[in-house]
Amino acid sequence: MKLYLDPGHGGADPGATGNGLTEKDITLDIALKIRTILMNNYENIEVLMSRSGDITKDLTERTNEANSWGADFYISIHINAFNGTAQGYEDYIHNSLSDNSVTAKYRDLIHAEVIKLNQLIDRGKKKADFHVLRETAMPAFLSENGFIDHPHDAALMKQDSWRQNVAQAHANGIAKVFGLNAKSEVPGTIYKVIAGSFKLRTNADDRVTFLRSKSIEAFIVTTTISGETWYRVQAGAFSSRANAEARLQEVHNVGITDAFIMVEPPVSSTPPPQSVPTGYSILGPTYLSPEQMNRFAKSVNPNAPELGGYYLTLGEYYGIRGDVAFSQALHETNYFRFTGIVKPEQNNFAGIGATGPSNSGASFTTPEEGVLAHIQHLYAYATTQPLLDKYPLVDPRFHFVKRGSASTWTALNGKWAVPGTTYGQSILSIYEKMINSTKQTLDIILNEVKNNQ
Repeated sequence: MKLYLDPGHGGADPGATGNGLTEKDITLDIALKIRTILMNNYENIEVLMSRSGDITKDLTERTNEANSWGADFYISIHINAFNGTAQGYEDYIHNSLSDNSVTAKYRDLIHAEVIKLNQLIDRGKKKADFHVLRETAMPAFLSENGFIDHPHDAALMKQDSWRQNVAQAHANGIAKVFGLNAKSEVPGTIYKVIAGSFKLRTNADDRVTFLRSKSIEAFIVTTTISGETWYRVQAGAFSSRANAEARLQEVHNVGITDAFIMVEPPVSSTPPPQSVPTGYSILGPTYLSPEQMNRFAKSVNPNAPELGGYYLTLGEYYGIRGDVAFSQALHETNYFRFTGIVKPEQNNFAGIGATGPSNSGASFTTPEEGVLAHIQHLYAYATTQPLLDKYPLVDPRFHFVKRGSASTWTALNGKWAVPGTTYGQSILSIYEKMINSTKQTLDIILNEVKNNQ
């Protein structure tokens, strides 16, 4: 089936605000999580998002795109607000539809699944004349996931685990509506039980202590989200989905209802560079974590700066393969040892503008700005789409690139580097080494987990 997934608002339209939160950010995070869950876990589903970054897109553009694509279902994710006095969850179909319509039946299934996990008051199933419900040629559904200006609901919205649960609930409903078949378990897939995600280490420590008091082994792993460190409590990692479900139930049984399963695809399932002779797309998701990227760089150069977080965050925003871009940086800088004409203080990890001994290229104020320039330069080559506007343009050579002239890494041959006849292959070779190195580390972790079970 073809799902058009629409995170409400974006860009110049922030949507509702309150308690330090903005609707456009929450809806995007939930929608990205929905897409990940569906693509990782179910067969025969395509997902097209109205936006995967912070861009401005009007309602007509969204519905026209869904109609032209021939979507089977349109789902719009929103957050509510009402003077700080209302709270809870509600969802909508168009007011011209009967309660016995196909769309209403879809809505009923999704509503039931969302209410199971979202910890919000059920405000009911409603109807309205919203544009995205009226102008869509397919069944359309809009969910309002809490009130951003209410203290209770906003406190939940600030939790990554809550947003994950809301996404999981929507995905569960969509799977039921369309009878999606779960993907067969792929060897090497890891199913992690996440029993909480916290900004404060002390809160994560308390959760670990509680779980261990209930004879459930748990430990803390750190992750970077939007440049901020979060502390996740992991209560097991399993190669079998059934075993992970059993552990999840144990966690739920002791009162931690916001726990969920995170599916980590096998590193080996990332398309191996050597199997894609045409070059492997520059656009796409980032599979490796910042920790995995940084660990690999430091295995060669212990003094390598930790830039993996920037490559993940900025890569995801622009839709660029951040982990392969990181491999390109390793190639350009000799694993951040800067043994060529570009010097460390330039923060120029992509060799932008460097043409020879008399011209060492561009310089950037901070490492983050250097990574941003790198990702923007790749964006110029990979697509003709307008540059997204959350960040300023810092790539000084963006407008010198023939837009869309290199959609794959090997298509950069002779463009990014001259003559550079094997430039892209060199990048992919480093990426393959990083994958293999990461897989070996995962094997060690899995063995440790098995021994502790």
